[in-house]
Amino acid sequence: MLWGGPGIHNRAVDSSAKNSHFVPAASLQASGRVLGLDVGARRIGMAVTDPLGITAQGLETLQRRNKRADFEQLRRVIREYKVKEIVVGLPLRMSGAEGTQSEKMRVFAEELHKKFGLPVHLWDERLTSAEANRFLRETELSIEKRGKAVDRMAAVLILQGWMEKSRLPASGSRLPEDDLG
Repeated sequence: MLWGGPGIHNRAVDSSAKNSHFVPAASLQASGRVLGLDVGARRIGMAVTDPLGITAQGLETLQRRNKRADFEQLRRVIREYKVKEIVVGLPLRMSGAEGTQSEKMRVFAEELHKKFGLPVHLWDERLTSAEANRFLRETELSIEKRGKAVDRMAAVLILQGWMEKSRLPASGSRLPEDDLG
């Protein structure tokens, strides 16, 4: 597994500066869009950067069926939006420690990298669903529609967080440690 060296990296999990293969979001314009994923047992919330890599836009939430069908749906999104990098939410405990769900996301991220050959970044997703719920409660969406929108909104928040940190100047930024690619 690639967890200790060049592999999947997450600045929010381990921010030491020993690896320097970090690509700022500002340089993504030439290389393609970034796909953000909030992966759950029943649904995968999705968001994608705009063509210039400035904003994150929510996509339709993927209803999970099985691994093969899920990866086929992700393949369609990756092709349609010309995705060149993927950011996957990493569920950490409030203490920052990793648990069972974190390991599942690391395995999922590794599978994404192997299946699509794209760089995959893990990003601390603590409180993104809570923040999405709080934001959506302020709208006039029905409870049913709100439930469907939470995963998409969480994916937007994950992707925006990654994009904001990726824009830091190289001299002042902390380099990620959990990236594949």
